[in-house]
Amino acid sequence: MRTFILLALLAIFSLACGGGTESTDTAAEEMEAPAMEETKITITDMPQSPDFPDAAITTMSYKQGKFAFGVDGGESGYTLGTQTADAEQKMCANSAQGQHIHLIIDNEPYAAKYEANFDYDVADGNHYLLAFLSRSYHESIKHPTAAKVAMINVKDKTVTGQKEVAEPMLFYSRPKGTYTGKDTENVMLDFYLANVTLGDEYKVKAEVGGETFMIDTWKPFFLKGLPMGENTVTLTLVDAEGNAVDTPLNPVSRTFTLAEDKAEG
Repeated sequence: MRTFILLALLAIFSLACGGGTESTDTAAEEMEAPAMEETKITITDMPQSPDFPDAAITTMSYKQGKFAFGVDGGESGYTLGTQTADAEQKMCANSAQGQHIHLIIDNEPYAAKYEANFDYDVADGNHYLLAFLSRSYHESIKHPTAAKVAMINVKDKTVTGQKEVAEPMLFYSRPKGTYTGKDTENVMLDFYLANVTLGDEYKVKAEVGGETFMIDTWKPFFLKGLPMGENTVTLTLVDAEGNAVDTPLNPVSRTFTLAEDKAEG
C-alpha cells in the first residue's frame, strides 16, 4: 500500500514539473523573439548642387501647338541636354538625357523637355503655366530668372493672351513616376514656389506614408525609408496657423512607385 501511494505521488510530481518547464520555455522564447520594426520615413537635406545664378528663360511663346523658349545659360554655363557636373555623386534618380525644362500646366505632372522648341498639346481655355530650368537629376533652379509663371489663354493651340500671376502659389515637381534599385534609397522631394517666401508666415506641409513634415525653407530634400510599391505625397501651402492658403491649385497630391530592380536580383 505504501509503495502504491509513493508511486502515485511521484507521477503527480513529474507531471507538474513537466508542465511548468514547458510553460517557462515558451515564455522565454516569446521574450527572446525580436520585435518587427517598421522602417520610418524620414526627410533629410539634399547635398548642395551646382548653382546657375545667371541661367535664364528669356522668352516664351506658344503658337500652332509648339512652344519656343529662349534659354540663356549665362557665364555659369547652363546648357540643355548636358549632365549636371555632380550627377554621378548625387545618388538619386538622374536623366541620361541631361538638363532640361520642366513644363507644368495647371499643376499636372511635368513634362521634361531637352530642347528649347517642342510640340505640346494644350487644351483651349485658361491655364496656369510654369516652366523652369532643371538640373539633370530634376532639381529645379530656383532663381526667378530661370522660370516663367503665367496665366495663359489658349485657343486653337495658340496663346491668345497671358498675364502675370500675383497669388502665392505652390507647384509640385518631384517625386514622379517609377523608381527602381538604388534610386529608391534617396527620392528627391522638390517643388516650385511663386510669389511667396517660406518662413514664419508661410510653410509647405508635406504628407507621405502617414508622416507629416513642415518645411520652412525652399530647397530640395531626400525622402528615405519609403516602402516598395505605390506612395503618395501631398503638398500644401499653409499659413502661420497651419491652415491651407486659399490659392489656386492648393493642395496637390501625386502618386509614384518604388520597385525592386529585377536585374540586380
